[in-house]
Amino acid sequence: MLLEPDILILDEPTKGIDVGAKAELYKLMVELSKQGKTIIMITSDMLELLSMSDRVMVMHEGRQVGIIPHTELTQERVLELASG
Repeated sequence: MLLEPDILILDEPTKGIDVGAKAELYKLMVELSKQGKTIIMITSDMLELLSMSDRVMVMHEGRQVGIIPHTELTQERVLELASG
């Protein structure tokens, strides 16, 4: 974080790390978001997706099929869009 970027792209950031490290990473992500940073998180972890996202872009076969705001975000809606 030496360069203080405004946008962070995190691809499966919690894959393979322990629960304590996940909690620390989530805490850092929340803090960065509060500082106005944009975080693009790519994850296959549904619980992580539902709990950490302000909005979710769903893709199917390489194309964007929907954007779901947090207020409408459910596992069912994500799976509905992802399945085409």
